[in-house]
Amino acid sequence: MDLAKQHLDVGLFSNLRDEQLDFWQRTVGLEYDHVGKLGGGVQQHRHHMNGSILKMNHARDPLPDVAPSGIVGLQIARKDLDEPLHLLDPDGNSVEIVPPGTDAVEGIAVLLRVSDPMAHDRFWTDVMQFERAGDGAYRCGDSLIRIVDEGEVFHRGDQWRGPGYRYTTVQVFDCQAEYDGIIARGGVGTTAPTVLGTTVRMAFVIDPDGNHIEISQRASLTGGTL
Repeated sequence: MDLAKQHLDVGLFSNLRDEQLDFWQRTVGLEYDHVGKLGGGVQQHRHHMNGSILKMNHARDPLPDVAPSGIVGLQIARKDLDEPLHLLDPDGNSVEIVPPGTDAVEGIAVLLRVSDPMAHDRFWTDVMQFERAGDGAYRCGDSLIRIVDEGEVFHRGDQWRGPGYRYTTVQVFDCQAEYDGIIARGGVGTTAPTVLGTTVRMAFVIDPDGNHIEISQRASLTGGTL
């Protein structure tokens, strides 16, 4: 996969705008970038985290009552810590701030609960072409996907908006080519590539448990037209 950025981004949804912004900026210590509109009464508040972006998507209207995704936590490396600090955001999402190198985390790690570890191993290594980084760990640039639990995952289908952590984003140079490659290698798409204004061409695929992965070609990163 031809990455335009060596870091995964993470998206969550919440109805608690002020509480979430205070948590991620003051408690976790992330630098605020800017806000963008996703439509449908949703604003995306973007925060920097070691080259990755935390996308706190605030929904004006109540979010749909859907099952949690398989994303059960997020680890963020921070140099000023001597030991890990476990936190819960205002919606109860798990966040662990760790000294760099903890669990091999240098940037961020997205933590998954999965129903079938072998299916995920094939998906992340063959379909997504991530590097295997140990037992149940997969590297995309300097970011990690880590399997931390095995059991039933209830999130399925095309719905990618709901409470809590909902998706990861991979930034690439050619969204259409990467999407076509993922499908050819056995992946499942939920949203074919589409252009949003002059900013981004994006598509969505899902992992074996239905967790959404955004394949994003962002003009500000690629330096070209969409």
